[in-house]
Amino acid sequence: MKVTAILGSPRAGGNTEILLNEAMRAVVESGHTVTLFRPSEMNISPCTNCGGCDTTGLCVISDDMADVYRAIYESERFIIASPIFFFGLTAQIKALIDRAQALWCEKYLLNNPIKGGPHGRKGLLIMVGGMKKEIGFKSGGATATAFFRSISVPVHETIYFDGIDKMGAVKEHITALSTVYEAAKRLVE
Repeated sequence: MKVTAILGSPRAGGNTEILLNEAMRAVVESGHTVTLFRPSEMNISPCTNCGGCDTTGLCVISDDMADVYRAIYESERFIIASPIFFFGLTAQIKALIDRAQALWCEKYLLNNPIKGGPHGRKGLLIMVGGMKKEIGFKSGGATATAFFRSISVPVHETIYFDGIDKMGAVKEHITALSTVYEAAKRLVE
């Protein structure tokens, strides 16, 4: 089974990457392949709302999103990992998500959703942030849910860890790594 993972954090080696690495370890140990995208290191222009995808379902912007689109069509499982900045997903991952407008058009305007494949399509959302208020995670989760549904992922599990801000602090959390590992195992069962 092919799994697409998207790392929303621009900070290399940070808490989000630590958690995503643990999730990817579970996927690989289960015998599946993972394609990892790091939007902060990619050339992904933001959506310009030009309407170019309205009648085709294809984005007219030529950049690294072409690889992301291909992976979205080919994968059956998806992992999004992002820190929460100002009650939302990071700008880097948001640019990628906004470019899924082409897939939204394909699904909802052209009535041609991405097919599920033999195992169906499922997702996992992992978020981490320094705040202790749930609203930031709910806001980030709403954006991720819209993305998942637009790429024909009807169900996903959401995990978040609050009060974690200092780089590497997630390693000190009693259950964070095991929780993410087990969630990723369930994702590919």
